[in-house]
Amino acid sequence: MQLTLKVTFTDHEHTLKTNLMTIVAWERKYKRKVSQIADGIGIEDLAFLAYEASRTNGIVVPSTLDEYIKSLVGLEVIEGADPKADAAPTATD
Repeated sequence: MQLTLKVTFTDHEHTLKTNLMTIVAWERKYKRKVSQIADGIGIEDLAFLAYEASRTNGIVVPSTLDEYIKSLVGLEVIEGADPKADAAPTATD
C-alpha cells in the first residue's frame, strides 16, 4: 500500500509517498487495518500519514501532529495504490 500525498503550506509544498512503516504507524495509532482505507479515511488520517512520511523523508516537522496540521493549507491524495493489488499473486491467479 502506497499513497502519494501533496502537502501545501503557505510558502511551499511537498509531494510525499507513504511507505510500509508509515502505514504501520497509522494502523497502530488509529487501530484500523490498511484495507479499510478503501472504505474512506478522514483528513486527520491523511494528515497523520503526511506527517509520518515527512519525518521518514527527513523533512523537519513540528514536534506534534496538531502543530503540523495547523501549518497546513492543503492536503490531497494524488495517487493511491489498491492494497489488494499490492498483494502477492496466489496459485489461483
